Amino acid sequence: MKTIRIGSGAGYGGDRIEPAIDLIRKGNLDYIIFECLAERTIALAQLERLACPEQGYNPLFTYRMERILDALRENRVRVVTNMGAANPVSAAKKAREMADALGLQELKIAAVTGDDVLEKLPEFLDYPVMETGRPLGELQEDIISANAYIGCAGIVEALQQGADIVITGRVADPALVLGPLVYEFGWSMEDSALLGKGTIAGHLLECAGQVTGGYFCDPGRKDVPDLWDLGFPIAEVSEDGGLVITKLPDKGGLVSEQTCKEQILYELQDPANYFTPDCTADFQMVSVQQEGRDRVRVSGASGKPGNGKLKVSVGYQDCYIGEGQISYGGHNALGRARLAGEIVKKRLELCGCEFEELRVDCMGVDSLYREGISQRLGCGEPVEVRLRVAARTRDRHNAELVGNEVEALYTNGPAGGGGVVKSTRKIVSVASVLIPNTWAQPRVELV
Repeated sequence: MKTIRIGSGAGYGGDRIEPAIDLIRKGNLDYIIFECLAERTIALAQLERLACPEQGYNPLFTYRMERILDALRENRVRVVTNMGAANPVSAAKKAREMADALGLQELKIAAVTGDDVLEKLPEFLDYPVMETGRPLGELQEDIISANAYIGCAGIVEALQQGADIVITGRVADPALVLGPLVYEFGWSMEDSALLGKGTIAGHLLECAGQVTGGYFCDPGRKDVPDLWDLGFPIAEVSEDGGLVITKLPDKGGLVSEQTCKEQILYELQDPANYFTPDCTADFQMVSVQQEGRDRVRVSGASGKPGNGKLKVSVGYQDCYIGEGQISYGGHNALGRARLAGEIVKKRLELCGCEFEELRVDCMGVDSLYREGISQRLGCGEPVEVRLRVAARTRDRHNAELVGNEVEALYTNGPAGGGGVVKSTRKIVSVASVLIPNTWAQPRVELV
């Protein structure tokens, strides 16, 4: 029975490149994926594209592609990635230019587009935002992007056209793996059971080092060897949907029943209905079994037809965040930090600072869990405290007042403050809506 090996080269936009190159060179792979988009990433990329029409792809794309192309000289592994972000075509052209410079003219490079549905925005302004239930139209004046999570069809088409490197925009994360499986095995897009099996393979690979012990590790409780040299995962997938997760034997990390279980549960709200553009995956009966060192078989996944909808991430210019931080150390550090926080709050009132939300946190004391829980977890008076004051405002002027007032604590008390940093950031937020899946159709362009 035919089996292919797919490696995961990245689990987020800023991931390391060395484990991916190890996989290309030593993993005996057929494919490697690079999953580099988060909810907000593509909206930020759209802002870059607005400023420069040739930009809008992953900031590390050129750095990564230089290393990838070098490794592909002697290891012809096909690459599938969503590093195209808001501009897959420009990313593909850049990759073409780099490949040609390295003498790799024979490589075929494809861009998959069709996820950008901003031009259809007027048709779904009355749709409810999933996070708030309010009509999307309330954000209309601030919207800068709208990208649908499309499925694997564009990736399949690109591979059918002979593409060695497929660069997409916003596709569903599991589609990066499902596309090669559908292409290699000739799976029907109507066979939801097989698509569900392929979806769990994609789900296990999409976060790279998470399934090999990275996010799993908790020293003394869940130990992972050589985490400094963490190896990224490989999926061995057979034609009937059989799946084994493993890694390179000479790399750090761990593939166990526990690491796989944690990744299966990651972002899983309803095990019976894991909605994707290609199917509704069903993970209710999934089981994992250790077959050997760093080898885990995953079975029992299935699927049902999709719900006919696509999730759209709508990026909008939301607000400004003004922030200032200062440290206090030694005896009564917490008391001085709390007094400093009260001083800044009073000063912002006197300055007429207009804000929508204000946070005053003693980091390491109550910034994560707030006072109610933090007091129960506390184990004595801290000897060093980092005060953070942050405000959400509608304009830059009011945001800047926050950092300025924290900085003024240097000489205006209380005693012993130091290490001030301040910043003002324009914030792009994301609203999610569901649209009919016929409104976003993939398009393939060979570069």
